[in-house]
Amino acid sequence: MKQLRNTVIRAGLEALYYSGAHMLLRPVLAGVGVIFMLHHVGPRRDDAFQPNRHLAVEPEFLRATLAHLRTLDIDIVSMDEAHHRLVERNFARRFACFTFDDGYRDNRDFALPVMREFDAPLTVYVASDFAEGSGRLWWIALERAIAAVTAIEVPIGGTMTRLDASTAQAKQATFDRMHDWLRSLPGEADMQREISALCTRHGVDETAISRELCLSWAELRSFAANPLVTIGAHTITHCNLAKQTEATASFELATSRARIEDALQRPVLHLAYPYGDRIAAGQREFALARTIGFKTAVTTRPGMLFPESANHLTALQRVSLNGNYQDARILPVLTSGAATAMWNGFRRIDAA
Repeated sequence: MKQLRNTVIRAGLEALYYSGAHMLLRPVLAGVGVIFMLHHVGPRRDDAFQPNRHLAVEPEFLRATLAHLRTLDIDIVSMDEAHHRLVERNFARRFACFTFDDGYRDNRDFALPVMREFDAPLTVYVASDFAEGSGRLWWIALERAIAAVTAIEVPIGGTMTRLDASTAQAKQATFDRMHDWLRSLPGEADMQREISALCTRHGVDETAISRELCLSWAELRSFAANPLVTIGAHTITHCNLAKQTEATASFELATSRARIEDALQRPVLHLAYPYGDRIAAGQREFALARTIGFKTAVTTRPGMLFPESANHLTALQRVSLNGNYQDARILPVLTSGAATAMWNGFRRIDAA
């Protein structure tokens, strides 16, 4: 199903590009700005099985995106500046922000050098348990468990189910099914129980993954000292906030902010909701972020920024730079607003 969706999305992007419709729609749909969403930046991997490839782009694609924005004379700004322009309704020039979720080490090693070439600010949203080295990146653990076997057994719907993992294609189908199953479980503890059991059965050290991939507090202090870098919050555990009680969700937001501020000795004013879609962040979470004092909070709901976005500063939409679609031809489509408008039903604001 996910492969079909990716095929449909690619076809839509190419149809907009070849038809030239995005150029006609740009004046109506491009809005006043855009927040780009990224996760990993690094060299291409050759593995046939890469279920999380959508989370990674190559440095050259990031460089092409920045160069494209320069040709459009779009300002590349920090989230502080984006907030200022939205609040002050200063829309004389279009602007773009670059945001990176989770706090991966490759943001420092591969993204920052490219951003420096363009003197372009970036915001990195850190899950504090990842920086502690105790966080659980379950989607990576799931990938590694499936990569190591030819078949896997999981209790889907309470019934032990054997899933094929003998080929790269079968592994992908198994990953997609398990990913959807895990995210559908009632609570975070249920997901963690199943992932931990899976890792134990298949020899995956899930606790080592955050230390391997994510910036430590010491590394973050050095990274945050760069004037181009802003550090934001991404909760403590990277949990689905909408599945938590209000008290727990509030604790995740406020405590993650406090831990980062204490570690880095600088204010943390911007937030990204983990997962960030409709089933992970809604009106309650938007209100909590406002109450706790975040100036902005970003979702993963697709969309550009419009003047009305100033009324929804803790429900801001983003445009994903997706590793499945690393083609410089689509960049004019993405910056036109046409692709996200079609995806979200031509809603300018999606904050319900």
